[in-house]
Amino acid sequence: MKAHLQTAIEAAIKGGKAILEVYATDFSVEIKGDDSPLTIADQKCNEIINSYLVNTPFPIISEENKQIDYEDRKNWSSCWIVDPLDGTKEFIKRNGEFTVNIALVTNGVPKLGVIYVPVSKTLYFTAEDSNTSYRLVIDDEEFSTDAILENAEQLIPAITGSPVRVVGSRSHLNDDTKAYINTINAEVEIVSKGSSLKFCLVAEGNADVYPRFAPTMEWDTAAGDAICRAVGVQVIDQSTQESLRYNKENLLNPYFLVKS
Repeated sequence: MKAHLQTAIEAAIKGGKAILEVYATDFSVEIKGDDSPLTIADQKCNEIINSYLVNTPFPIISEENKQIDYEDRKNWSSCWIVDPLDGTKEFIKRNGEFTVNIALVTNGVPKLGVIYVPVSKTLYFTAEDSNTSYRLVIDDEEFSTDAILENAEQLIPAITGSPVRVVGSRSHLNDDTKAYINTINAEVEIVSKGSSLKFCLVAEGNADVYPRFAPTMEWDTAAGDAICRAVGVQVIDQSTQESLRYNKENLLNPYFLVKS
């Protein structure tokens, strides 16, 4: 598992570098069939990540790959789930709050997770045993994955106090989310953040709860879910009150709640 983790870390960082090269240009934006935006940065990063992961034993589900029928996927015991550029809307707004997400899922459970923030060069990742998660700012482009594993800081989620810090999205805060916030019997502080960084805020103790009562796909959440689970933060399907599952027939997530 250590080798797979190191592969994912290297793929995320190299992919993030390609994203920044596009970020510095006057890039164009396409609109996909589901009305979501797409840039050449999504595509370039996806190509780089695939070039790393294709050399592992596991198949790949990526937002930017052709989607594979469930009849083929249902017998996969493990697979990668990838979002090469999570937060394309934030990328287009140039606010820096976009990430590269890579997760390794086994029997529907995210076991390894890597999230890289290209603008701040901040890396979040699970330990190889899925029992802890870490954060490190990558200062040197000539990075060593061994040095990353040795020098990263362990994430410790917060003990919820007052005010309760609720993560909201810069792009989504709908009526269902507002209704949930109104049920909290304490002073509430809204913490706004884009992309999978919302998971990271809870995992690292800078927020207490993240309600997501709006559509997401598995590639939006798998890496952040792994990072949260490894530090004891729950990611709960609001329809079943159980942990989110992955590589489902429908890759659309139910509403969920992230809470320690």
